[in-house]
Amino acid sequence: MNLLTAERLSKSFGMKQLFEQVSFSINEGDKIGLIGINGTGKSTLLKVLAGAEQPDEGTISIRNGISIEYLPQNPPIDDDATVLGHIFSGRSPLMQLLREYESAIAQLERGEDSPSLQKRLLELNGRMDAADAWQVENEAKRILAKLGISDFEARMGTLSGGRRKRVALAGALIRPADILILDEPTNHIDTGTVDWLEQHLSKSKSSLLMITHDRYFLDRVAGRIIELDHGKLYGYTGSYSVFLEQKADRMAQQQASEDKRQNLLRRELAWIRRGAKARSTKQKARIERFEKLQDAAPEAAPQDMDIALSGARLGKKVIELHNVSKRYGDRDIIRSFSYIVQRDDRIGIVGPNGAGKSTLLKLIAGKLTPDSGELDIGPTVKIGMFSQENEELNESMRVIEYIREASEQVRTSDGELISASQMLERFLFPPSAQWTPIANLSGGEKRRLFLLRILMEGPNVLLLDEPTNDLDIQTLTVLEDYLERFQGAVLVVSHDRYFLDRTVDALLVAEGNGEISHHAGNFSDYRERLKETEAAAAAGKEKKHAVSSESAADSRPKDKALKFSFKEQKEYEEIDERIAHAERDVKQIEEEISNAGGDYEALGKLTARHQELVAALDGLLERWTYLTDLAERIELQKNG
Repeated sequence: MNLLTAERLSKSFGMKQLFEQVSFSINEGDKIGLIGINGTGKSTLLKVLAGAEQPDEGTISIRNGISIEYLPQNPPIDDDATVLGHIFSGRSPLMQLLREYESAIAQLERGEDSPSLQKRLLELNGRMDAADAWQVENEAKRILAKLGISDFEARMGTLSGGRRKRVALAGALIRPADILILDEPTNHIDTGTVDWLEQHLSKSKSSLLMITHDRYFLDRVAGRIIELDHGKLYGYTGSYSVFLEQKADRMAQQQASEDKRQNLLRRELAWIRRGAKARSTKQKARIERFEKLQDAAPEAAPQDMDIALSGARLGKKVIELHNVSKRYGDRDIIRSFSYIVQRDDRIGIVGPNGAGKSTLLKLIAGKLTPDSGELDIGPTVKIGMFSQENEELNESMRVIEYIREASEQVRTSDGELISASQMLERFLFPPSAQWTPIANLSGGEKRRLFLLRILMEGPNVLLLDEPTNDLDIQTLTVLEDYLERFQGAVLVVSHDRYFLDRTVDALLVAEGNGEISHHAGNFSDYRERLKETEAAAAAGKEKKHAVSSESAADSRPKDKALKFSFKEQKEYEEIDERIAHAERDVKQIEEEISNAGGDYEALGKLTARHQELVAALDGLLERWTYLTDLAERIELQKNG
């Protein structure tokens, strides 16, 4: 059954035509991936389909009664809303009922008990029963927990950017919708959560249209691929792997047609040059055919991005960490970590959100100072850090000014000296775009520009913190090839399983308790070994249980009673107050950042402090999850 049909849509941004006369449809059960290079208009197309923007031309027909849920890259957030309040912010009667119920419960918890409130709660309970809303509420909390959000009453304004995006994603997943439109849903979530989201969307009955750079995710979830290329939309039936095959065929056919056209042009040009006079009808027709062949030139093939920059020479000694530790509040983020980075290392850093991955990179880059231990950097090391925040990107500058600030000229890996403008062209910024203010670029174009600036400075050690966020697949593919040839060490934090498999040969796994373990091989190798270990542990547990069951009941050892230690009991009693205090600290520092204006020195210090406070809050929330779960199991044991 057809749910949505888009016909002859066109949209431009200033002088730039994003897409022109594109048509396609979404049917019941479709799982569609939208791909294309940054700046081609993918996000704008989603906005148009979701009704958030109007097309310049064309129509969108939606079947009666069809609901659409849309998650943009930067979703609008009410800072005063609670996490659950945001989740239940939809317009449907069910969402309105859930909001009313949560509001009444919040009043009760604030001590506002009264006969009228009790009566209202009784009525709401009946309506919740009738609408089977309890299941929706429980599902919302389950999804939030899967996305690493455990404080359901936290105010949205107190959360970090990544946590806000995860709450917004949870809201999009829980609200009833026939069509789910998601713009980069895998950003800001760790590899384990990406696995869960992959399974959730595959099983979902909602039709799905999404933009994502995660190629494993696309391959396993999408059954159709649509590609936005030079303003036109090309459709492919099948997964991402099938798309690659079909696109190669399409490009080969286009090349064959162009070769044929060029041969005809050469023959006609030879005839014209022999001095044919335009007297006869036949001769005029032939000249007109030559002119038509010239006019029939195809659109320029998409230019390949070219990363071929030379780096500084790297000596034998690179980076050595000796018993390095870092704490936020009373939580160990990194504890007594030692490691020696070699000259040609390709190291991936993985682990759950808040486990210290970005902190480790910032320690190596000198952006943070360890609380104890020693960090020894080799004398020839020149570090280039590609951070998540584009923090060094001055959006008031123009593109060419920002790159010239790094260098007017740069030497490529083959020894050629080229200008900043030529390098920008190789990074898909044509001359017409080089005087554009950075603030006017798309999110992906800003990331690509930030990457070029770092590489222009000729580093020989690259620290990449979530490099796949907001970069298109074409750019990622070229970056992967570049890293294979890069003459130096690479350390990369990423949740993109494909990118890790392509680029690294060892992993550092942040366990979330301050410990960091080392594993040889890429991410798939690590996951396979982890599954084998878990399977062996499960088999051993099952065997032990079988042997134990054969023992006499009176000789069977009793299960050890679960209980809090003295320290855990005290921590459990105090943790809510500590979380509330940490949330107030985060909010206060965010207000100070807002009031700092143009004082960049103060902003730098405040931003660093904000990162520390958010990490400390994340640690408290993770601890709250553990203690609450333990308390529930103790209670079940008592009642069992």
